[in-house]
Amino acid sequence: MPNSGWALTSLDHRLCSKNIENGELADSNHRNLSLKSWIEKNPDVLGEKVVQKWGLDLPFLFKVLSVAKALSIQAHPDKELARVLHKSRPDIYKDDNHKPEMALAVTEFEALCGFTSLEGLKDVFGNVPEIVEVVGTACANQVLELDFNSQGEEKVKAVLQSVFTQLMTASKDVISKAVSNLKSRLKTESQVRKLADKEQLVLQLENQYPADVGVIATFLFNYVKLNPGEALYLGANEPHAYISGECIECMATSDNVVRAGLTPKHRDVQTLCSMLTYKQKPEAFLDKAVKGWSPTRTIDPDPSGFPEILRGIPLNSFTRKYLPPFNEFEIDSCILPHGASALFSASPGPSIFIVIAGEGTMHGAHFEELVSEGDVLFAPADVSVEVATSSKVHVYRAGVNSRFFEAS
Repeated sequence: MPNSGWALTSLDHRLCSKNIENGELADSNHRNLSLKSWIEKNPDVLGEKVVQKWGLDLPFLFKVLSVAKALSIQAHPDKELARVLHKSRPDIYKDDNHKPEMALAVTEFEALCGFTSLEGLKDVFGNVPEIVEVVGTACANQVLELDFNSQGEEKVKAVLQSVFTQLMTASKDVISKAVSNLKSRLKTESQVRKLADKEQLVLQLENQYPADVGVIATFLFNYVKLNPGEALYLGANEPHAYISGECIECMATSDNVVRAGLTPKHRDVQTLCSMLTYKQKPEAFLDKAVKGWSPTRTIDPDPSGFPEILRGIPLNSFTRKYLPPFNEFEIDSCILPHGASALFSASPGPSIFIVIAGEGTMHGAHFEELVSEGDVLFAPADVSVEVATSSKVHVYRAGVNSRFFEAS
């Protein structure tokens, strides 16, 4: 649960006040022993199939994010690229693993995620002159003249990559001037019309990151708004940026992040531009707040669309399971009302529980713990856990994806 300059003061502050410090075990018998070190001494807690697949590493990381200031425009490499980056720049890319991830909204949560549709791109280049100023008329015309039906997906991706690279590699002076012009135009137009959601977002981001290329690049991405209980997942090589709100985040165990905008941290623009899939969501699956270039959210999950929004599979009256298409992890959300209880059945892999609100008890065959807001518990493989409350409690569980065990 990072406590950085971009953190909100609510959920993050409350949980950090009780959270396990730096992953250290909380009970008195294991002071100053990290969870990683304890697992290495007790590998059976991972379960046989997990050890066979991932060795002695917990295959997922589990976080609470509280975002007040937008996080960077970034992507995570696939395994092949991760090996290359780790070998060539181990000081920056510290491991050779991929990092698929999922964000489950606790509050209303906003993100940029993947590239907008072809129709959306055409509207951008027809209505945002500042982007045309940066990439040039010839590049803009390439986008405006694209026809998916006659030219095909690969041609569209090639043009999108060319235009995006041209934008992201433009000089600081060019970007500074374009962002300044954009800000002035939108503030003037706001006097005579209501700005679209994405235009308002651009002004918000400009206030946080003045003269940053990420401000103007925002127009090229899907602007996604999640309600509490909705989740989005991201595979390798997909651009994204978390804008605001609180979420539970789970990901494969890796620190590999390739950044290119909205950040004071190291940027690797060429790598990011070359690694992206340039996949777009079909126009038919976007619910647009403003026609074309300000999509706000998907209507229904659709395997051909991007991003897909997960709303969870009900396990019982109080618990929903979120299953992304990655072996490493899944998330359960359990909201128990007064006097209720719920059972988390034994899994062949390990689990981590985070209590974000309320208080209650968690118990299994050989333990019982009083828990309250901010508590984090580790449950070994093959251990069922029952949660009960006399008031109300909200618990999240992360574990290895159930489908991994079904398939193996």
